[in-house]
Amino acid sequence: MSLWNLVSHMPPEELSSLFTEFPRSLRCLLAEWLENQPWEFINGSDAFCSSMASGMLSAMLEKLRSAAGSDGQQCQILQQVNSIESTFCRDPLRLVAVVRSILEGEKAAVLKRDHHLPLSFHRRQEELKFSLGLQRLQHRVREIKALQDKGPGQDGAVQSPVAPREVPTLILEAVKELEAARQQVLKRIQIWKRQQQLAGNGAIFEENLAPLQKRCESLVEVYFQLQQQVMAASTELGSELLPRLLERLNEVLSSLVKSSFLVEKQPPQVLKTQTKFQASVRFLLGPQLLKAAPKPYVVRADMVTEKQARELELSNYSNTLSESTGEIVHNTVALETNPTSGTCCANFKNVLLKKIKRCERKGSESVTEEKCAVLFSTNVTLTPSNISIHLQVLSLPIVVIVHGNQDNNAKATVLWDNAFSDIERVPFVVAERVPWEKMCDTLNLKFMAEVQTTKGLLKEHYFFLAQKIFNDHSASPEDFQNRHVSWAQFNKEILPGRGFTFWQWFDGVLDLTKRCLKSYWSDRLIMGFISKQYVCKLLSMESDGTFLLRFSDSEIGGVTIAYVIRGKDGSSQVENIQPFSAKDLSIRSLGDRIRDLGQLRNLYPNIPKDQAFGSHYNKEQTGKDGRGYVSTTIKMTVESERDQQPPGTMGAPPEAPQAPVFNLPVLQHELRPESLQPMLAPICPPTPFCPQPVPTGYPTVEGNIMMVPERITSPFHSPSQMLSPPSLSHCQDPAFRSPGPFMSGQFMSGEVSQLLPAGPSAEPQDEEMPELPPFQTVEDASPRWMSPNMEQSSTSELDQLLQEVPLLPPFAPPLPQHSGYPNSSLSSWGLGQEARWDDSIRPRHA
Repeated sequence: MSLWNLVSHMPPEELSSLFTEFPRSLRCLLAEWLENQPWEFINGSDAFCSSMASGMLSAMLEKLRSAAGSDGQQCQILQQVNSIESTFCRDPLRLVAVVRSILEGEKAAVLKRDHHLPLSFHRRQEELKFSLGLQRLQHRVREIKALQDKGPGQDGAVQSPVAPREVPTLILEAVKELEAARQQVLKRIQIWKRQQQLAGNGAIFEENLAPLQKRCESLVEVYFQLQQQVMAASTELGSELLPRLLERLNEVLSSLVKSSFLVEKQPPQVLKTQTKFQASVRFLLGPQLLKAAPKPYVVRADMVTEKQARELELSNYSNTLSESTGEIVHNTVALETNPTSGTCCANFKNVLLKKIKRCERKGSESVTEEKCAVLFSTNVTLTPSNISIHLQVLSLPIVVIVHGNQDNNAKATVLWDNAFSDIERVPFVVAERVPWEKMCDTLNLKFMAEVQTTKGLLKEHYFFLAQKIFNDHSASPEDFQNRHVSWAQFNKEILPGRGFTFWQWFDGVLDLTKRCLKSYWSDRLIMGFISKQYVCKLLSMESDGTFLLRFSDSEIGGVTIAYVIRGKDGSSQVENIQPFSAKDLSIRSLGDRIRDLGQLRNLYPNIPKDQAFGSHYNKEQTGKDGRGYVSTTIKMTVESERDQQPPGTMGAPPEAPQAPVFNLPVLQHELRPESLQPMLAPICPPTPFCPQPVPTGYPTVEGNIMMVPERITSPFHSPSQMLSPPSLSHCQDPAFRSPGPFMSGQFMSGEVSQLLPAGPSAEPQDEEMPELPPFQTVEDASPRWMSPNMEQSSTSELDQLLQEVPLLPPFAPPLPQHSGYPNSSLSSWGLGQEARWDDSIRPRHA
């Protein structure tokens, strides 16, 4: 965004004092063109500055005249243009001063209102400054050459408005300006590296190195021109000044060459052993200085520790690496020049870190806090001067892991280092405490980059995050602005009452939102970062069925629905549904779950849920698919606390509690439910305690299921062939117990004729069961649970049947959960018949 775009929206009277010598209307016509000229950097009055000012005046008049031709007020504009020309043609430097004053006044007004200037404005100013400095340097070299060619004092020599100067003086000024231009290039390279590091956290990054390469090449070209002039003036410079100038010139070239060796594509900053990765390095001056190389140079990649990286930095990368801290496979690649693209690169495509040597850690430092780097190095010979230089460059800090469960903590180390390291630092020193405002910016940047959304965090979100990381619920948002957060608070200290750190929880939210909730977050349907207590405050006065979505505060990677429900006394209550994980939402999406729940009506504050989430509903499949199967659908239900039953009647309707049901084997196809009623009558009470037969002919499976004895009396045997009951050890096995009213551990001693008709005991007690006598054989009567019209079969038939059709194992329903969340369950509907899952089981465990 240009400066004029910001200023033009301000009241004209605020800037009226700036346009006394230059009309505001002309400033509006020139707009961005005026800002793209180096008015602010022409401060002298020498020949170069006068020449630049004259050229800028001529370009301005031409620009205004072309703009006046397409403007309705052509005559007025042409009059103003003529006035500008007559006023400043004799003194173009005065025009430079007037325009510079206008631009400085506009910057001050924007800073007063916004407290900062656009980043694009700063970048353009830096480019203008370097461009002008390079032009001044080129002008200085031409001036020296002209003096040497013509000789001082001869006709035709370059004249300057100031007193004539000797060649040594001009050369000294030119070398000084070359060093200043070199510093600008090195600073720009450092800025590029810093932006590349911030891009690891999600910042916008201009990866194109072509402008930087052009700067380096143009500066090296001026270097060789100036070096030639210095050698030509060796006699005038003398034996004392000449070596110093050559040393300074060589230092300029050496620093440019070494700094132009860059890691264009960084290796992964969280690197797992035995995993392939890619990286590439680029030599910006390679196409210019390695033209006559007999064969390609080879670049080598080695792993170095933080201590080794620090030693290389302190030696200004003049020392060579003595020992690699890890074994890297395929770590040598040729440095090749591409004439088409004009680049010189070495691309590492199949690099693999085979193993890593851990170094001694500091204090309580963990493995995932240990930082290392990849060192890329090569030896090259510069063609013009035949100078050999050892090139080395370090990658960004890397955390090496050996298992996937270390990834989360390793990412925290990388995030902290990328966000809070300085441009020029000792590797890899980073601040231990940082302002909370900077942490907010980092979290917002990371969130938007990971989720790939344009909707970032809000002030309310920062407030909740501050309360969480500082464990302070009494401070105001303004109180947190001046606080500092430490690395320990970020990812070393466990949050109070939890089993994880702040970063582990936040990273779980990132992963969940990225995988399942991106569209919901981008549509601002998720309030997200808000505490359960504040949700109750928001929803307490809302109508029944109002709900909102927030990230779980107690679980990693969970989103929950908080909604208003009316209690039996008519009071308003806020319920929080058990959080959904990414696995839950992969089974059924969040939008479809919200559609399933009829108790959810309006998204807070008052948006009908179908209007808010309609675009997120998935189309229900109906009819048959291509293979002829009838489609099925999973639906979610929620049981609130007011609807839950006591443990003894869990899973049964309040008005008709169901009794335990035997899982009986299907002995013959001729058996029908109606024929089993006489047999079951002595054991099961009459309806409604026993389930009624269903039309399909199969017993229902709803309710609590009671244990069936391992060995039963066959209805096909004679009375003398009845089997013995289960032993005491079988009855005491927890797997044989049932939570229903009729418990396997509640048998009383006595005759079997007394036990079976008795039914369930009135008061279930957890007492040790006495030893049971064996069942007595009944010789003259049929079993009481045998149908009179059923044929008796032989013993061998029964034994064969019991082997082929084993009895079903007993099943105990899960105990009710006490997490404080209403239970949610998924039901499968299909073929016109409902097959319900247990409502007390979470969808992920069903």
